[in-house]
Amino acid sequence: MMLFESCTTRPVTMVRVCSVPLLPSCARPNLLTYAQEIGKGSTIRKRRNFATSDDHVKCRQYTGELSFKFRDECYEQKVEEVRRFLESSADEYNDPMKSLILVDEIQRLDLDSHFHEQIKAIFKQHYWSTKPCDYKYYNLHHASLSFKLFRQEGYHAQADVFTNYFKGKDGMFTNTIRKDTIGLIELYEASQLCLEGEEILDDAANFSRQILQESMANVDQRLSRIIDHTLRHPYHRSMARLSLNDFVYYSKAKNGWGKKINELAKLNFSMLKSIHRQELHQVLAWWTNLGLAEELKLARNQPVKWYTWSMAILNDPSFGEERIQLTKCIAFIYIIDDIFDVYGVPQDLVLFTEAINRWEYAAMDMLPDYMKVCYKALLDTMSDIGLWIYKKHGNNPIDTLREAWTTLCNAFLIEAKWFTSRELPIVDDYLENGKLSCGVHIMLIVPFYLLGINPTTQNSTHLNDTCELISSVATIFRLCDDLGSAKDENQDGSDGSYIECYMKEHEGISFDDGRKLVLDMISSEWKRLNKEYFRLNRSSSTSYFAKAALNFARMIPIMYSYDEKQRLPLLDEYIKSMLFDDAC
Repeated sequence: MMLFESCTTRPVTMVRVCSVPLLPSCARPNLLTYAQEIGKGSTIRKRRNFATSDDHVKCRQYTGELSFKFRDECYEQKVEEVRRFLESSADEYNDPMKSLILVDEIQRLDLDSHFHEQIKAIFKQHYWSTKPCDYKYYNLHHASLSFKLFRQEGYHAQADVFTNYFKGKDGMFTNTIRKDTIGLIELYEASQLCLEGEEILDDAANFSRQILQESMANVDQRLSRIIDHTLRHPYHRSMARLSLNDFVYYSKAKNGWGKKINELAKLNFSMLKSIHRQELHQVLAWWTNLGLAEELKLARNQPVKWYTWSMAILNDPSFGEERIQLTKCIAFIYIIDDIFDVYGVPQDLVLFTEAINRWEYAAMDMLPDYMKVCYKALLDTMSDIGLWIYKKHGNNPIDTLREAWTTLCNAFLIEAKWFTSRELPIVDDYLENGKLSCGVHIMLIVPFYLLGINPTTQNSTHLNDTCELISSVATIFRLCDDLGSAKDENQDGSDGSYIECYMKEHEGISFDDGRKLVLDMISSEWKRLNKEYFRLNRSSSTSYFAKAALNFARMIPIMYSYDEKQRLPLLDEYIKSMLFDDAC
C-alpha cells in the first residue's frame, strides 16, 4: 500500500508520456515569467456564468426509480444460437457474401462483442479465399461491403478495386451504378475508411454523396431516411448505438436468422442499459462523496455527461470498472478547466500549475482554499486509480499520469497568457497547444493502462507507439470544438479559435473560408487516424485501445453538435437512449 500512499514514491520502473511534443517548444511556460505577465487583473476570464447544474441530482432520482437488473432467461440461449450459426457460416464456401452481410449486421447492431472469435474466423476464411480478380463478379454493394469489412478489421484491402471494376476509360464512375442506390450507400460507407493519397476513395465519397442526395426525392420514404442517416452518420465515424434503433426498425430481416439477430439486439440493448445504470449510480455516489460540487459551485456539475464519454470510449460491456475509473479522470479535466476559466485569479493559476508540476501534497500549502480541495482530490483520485491498475495489471502508471496532468495545466496556463494579452497566437502554436488543453491525451493514456497494456515488458506495445493516434484524435477534438457550430458551454467567443488565428495570419480570408479549411483539416486528420487505427487494431494486445481511440473520435460530433439555441440535441438523444428510455 505504501507504493501509492505518497505521490512522490516511485519504486516501480516508469515510462514517460508519449514522445509527441507535450508543448510546442516556443510556448513551454516559464512560471515566474507568467506570474509577471498575467499578474494584473483580478481574473483570467469569466466565460461560463451559469448556475450550478443539478443534472446529477435529477438523474440520481431518476436512476433510483429504474431497475438495475436485467432479467431474461432466454438471453444466453439466443447468444449461443447465433454463435453456432456464425460458426457454420465461416464454412460457407459457396456464398461468402452471405456471411459477410451477416457480420455487417451484427456489427451495426452492436453485438460483435459476443462473437469475436466467430467473426475473426469468418474474415480469415473469406479473405484468404478471395482473389482481387473475384471483385469483377461482385456488384457495387458486395464489392464495397467486402472492402469496408476487411479494411476495418485490419486486412490489406486495396482501393483500386473501385478503379478497376467501377470506373470507365475516362476515369469516371460508370453510369450503370448511378441507379444502384443500395450499392452507392455502401460505397459511401466504404469511402470513410480512406487513407492519405487514396484519391479513388475521395472520388467515391463525392460521387456517391452527390448521387444519393439527388436520389432522395425519387425513392420511397424508408430508403430516403436510410440515405439521410447514412450521409449524416456513416458507420465508421459514428457510434453504432446511436443508430441501433433505426437499424432494427428499417431492417428488412423480419424472418429467419435476421429476425433472431434483431431480437437478440433488443435484449442486448436492455442488458447494456442495466449495466450502464448501475455504473452511473456508482459514479454519482463517488461524485457526491467527493464534495467538489459543493466547494466549487461555479464549476460544471455534469457527471452524467462525463460518464457518457467513458460509456462511448470503453464500450465493451465487460469494462465496467474501467469506465468508472476513466469517468473520474474526465471529471477532473472539466473541473480544472473551470478553475482556469471561471475562478482564475492570475497569481493563483500560476501557483496551481506549479503545484501540479511538483505533484506532492506539500505543494497544497501555497494554494488558496478552493484550489487545495481540488488539488488534494486530484492526487488522491489518481493514487487510487494507480493502485487499481497496479493490483489488476501489475504496472504503476503514476509517473505517466503526473506528466499528463502537468502537460494539461501547462497548456491551460499558456491559454491564460494568450487571453490576458489579448493577442492571438500564431496558428500552429494555437493548434499544438489546443491539442493538449482539450485533455484528450489524458482521456486516452488512462485507458491505455486501464486495459492492461504493459509498456515496460519486452516485445509489448510502448505508449509512444500510440502517439500518432492520440494526436489525431486530439486534433479532431480541437478543430470540432473550434467550429462556430460547436460553441461550448456559453462561451463569450473571446477565447480565440483556429479560424480566428488563421484569419489573422491570412488577410482577406473570410470566416466561411476558414470554416471550410477546418472541415478539410478534420477530413484529412481522419485519414491519418484511420492509418493508425488499422495498424494497432491488427494486434490483439492493442485492438481494444485502438477501438477506444476510434470511439472517442466518433463521439466528438455528438458532444459538440450544438443547434442554433446552443443546445445539444444529439447528445440528449444519445443519453436518453442509452440510460433512461425504457423502450428498446
